[in-house]
Amino acid sequence: MSEQKLAAEVRTEFGKGFARRARMANLIPAVIYGHGAEPIHITLPAKATTLAVRKANALLTLDVNGEEHLALVKDVQRDPIKQIIEHVDLLTVIKGEKVTVDIPVHIVGELAPGSVFNQELTVISLEAEATHLPTAIEVDIEGRSAGQHIHASDLVLPKGSVLLADADALVVHISEATEVSEEEAQADSAASVSAE
Repeated sequence: MSEQKLAAEVRTEFGKGFARRARMANLIPAVIYGHGAEPIHITLPAKATTLAVRKANALLTLDVNGEEHLALVKDVQRDPIKQIIEHVDLLTVIKGEKVTVDIPVHIVGELAPGSVFNQELTVISLEAEATHLPTAIEVDIEGRSAGQHIHASDLVLPKGSVLLADADALVVHISEATEVSEEEAQADSAASVSAE
């Protein structure tokens, strides 16, 4: 995972009025905390920050008045309607430090014919180095057939990562595809049309 650099400015104003003015000036209020230090309240450039936080667990190098801070994005608050970022919580990290993160689980590959899968877990908790966080954990279902299961303990984790989730947690369940006859499918669609 590559870290992204952003210029940050320390802020001394707080509250909704300030946050609204900051957003109008294309800035996003944020806070850096962690390691027992006093929180640092900052503003970040809106466009660059929005791009940087598109990936989960983004690692940012922040230039705060000439001082560099390495920080992990812990929480992004968005406006529920406009989906613009309202605030970002950042956790200070040190190179080599281990952090706890939830990593997205991506399914790859094609099942054996006549099988379907159900993904039970979409994220998995790991402990990993802050500067080497995986963007996703891939689960290969290539050629697997009904009756097979993939548990958390079966996942291939990146070097240096430790599984924090229950090893027996079910990630993917593979079952037989139930075939729907063409007549049943047409009857179902006719029923849903008449119900509307």
